[in-house]
Amino acid sequence: MNTKVAEERKVILIVPHEGDAPANTPSGDEAVMVSLYQAHKTIYPRSVTGFFSNWRWVMVWITQIIFYGLPWLEWGQRQAVLFDLGVRRFYIFGLVLYPQDFIYLTGILVISAFSLFLFTAVAGRLWCGYACPQTVYTEIFLWLEKKTEGDRSARMRRDAGPWNVEKIGRKSAKHFLWLAVALWTGFTFVGYFVPMRQLGAMFLQGQLSGLENFWVFFYGFATYGNAGFMREQVCKYMCPYARFQSAMFDKDTLIVSYDKERGEPRGARSKKADPAKLNLGACVDCSLCVQVCPTGIDIRDGLQYECIGCGACADVCDGVMDKVGYPRGLVKYSTENAVKQHWSRSQTLRHVLRPRVLIYSTILGTVVAAMAISLATRTPFKVDVVRDRGALAREVEGGRVENVFRMQVMNATESTQRFSITATGLPGIVITSEKEISIGSTLARWVPVSVQIPFNAASPGSHPIHFEITGLDTPGKLTEKSVFIVPR
Repeated sequence: MNTKVAEERKVILIVPHEGDAPANTPSGDEAVMVSLYQAHKTIYPRSVTGFFSNWRWVMVWITQIIFYGLPWLEWGQRQAVLFDLGVRRFYIFGLVLYPQDFIYLTGILVISAFSLFLFTAVAGRLWCGYACPQTVYTEIFLWLEKKTEGDRSARMRRDAGPWNVEKIGRKSAKHFLWLAVALWTGFTFVGYFVPMRQLGAMFLQGQLSGLENFWVFFYGFATYGNAGFMREQVCKYMCPYARFQSAMFDKDTLIVSYDKERGEPRGARSKKADPAKLNLGACVDCSLCVQVCPTGIDIRDGLQYECIGCGACADVCDGVMDKVGYPRGLVKYSTENAVKQHWSRSQTLRHVLRPRVLIYSTILGTVVAAMAISLATRTPFKVDVVRDRGALAREVEGGRVENVFRMQVMNATESTQRFSITATGLPGIVITSEKEISIGSTLARWVPVSVQIPFNAASPGSHPIHFEITGLDTPGKLTEKSVFIVPR
């Protein structure tokens, strides 16, 4: 990581009297230096290949193809996924959502939360290690850093050496690539809220608004700073998930584990040496597991909240075991109980399916099914009825009483729709205004509705009535309640 080493901050404590000082403090008026912040040490993660590393890159490709590709995908005559805040409509492929559909956003948040709980209970910080944007962009930036500055040892030597033309050139190339990726990321982010092709044309013509410029650069520089400089500090100090993950862990959660019984005591030895005769475990103390760790921890010290579960240490340790001729799995995905009781893989997986996991799975499946059914049976239009405050109840020609209402009909489809309006609830009630209306694609229209009843059909006062709005071009019927006022 290229962050400058932060200076260690200290505070001076003064012990005023020898008699008042605790037994474990210096006597007399002495100044004691107490460190409040640990000096930051730059981490240079070593490149690694293996099963888990390959999966991380698979997730990098999947997530970035989706993120960068969706805004360019068309659906009919519009962008496939667009959150158009200006007209307050969300387009998700063939689905059009309005602010009144907030319940679906709630459902998505509930599904996301229980998915996180489920994955964490089963296999720890899978999200952090493989799909979190911080992990994904850090992986991309590290790859760019390797291509411009070389491998880990070359970067360390260059950073420790003096500034020269080569160092300036390589670092300039690296930061140029970082900025290009970061700004394109910010531009893509804004493309989810402003149609991407329109945004591109505005950018080329220099017509981006101040708000659009702000979000492009804000998101871009957030990506540049987090993935290029802060890196593991985001995971260790800023991300709240690292703090409450332990509440979802137990001894049957799959985590990256070091088999201490097999590995200790650790120590270097020749490849041909018999570790039993040297009273050594399988760990050759090469420290490669520390060098590949993106957060700089030593997995041999046990489970730590800084561990993001990426499996890099398992990959590199398996490679070392292959070279020295020992069985793989000194560092592996396993559970505390499995390592302690020497369970086989099938035994471990059987214990993973415990009550907590089954409860999370049931709740998650229920919410997903409810969301799917709700969306499938969703009426493709919305209706709201209010009394016209500007027109009082009155007697009209023919000895009838008339009330005027205002009805808002929202067409949630992407084609023009026709609707019929009827009223029920009082004897002889009829609609004397337009009984059939037409609403354009994804539009809302306010319609005046005049309702009349015979003069003697109801006593003076307010009476409940119902409006029925039926789709003529698309199936669906909605009923809205209101009141009819009969004057005295």
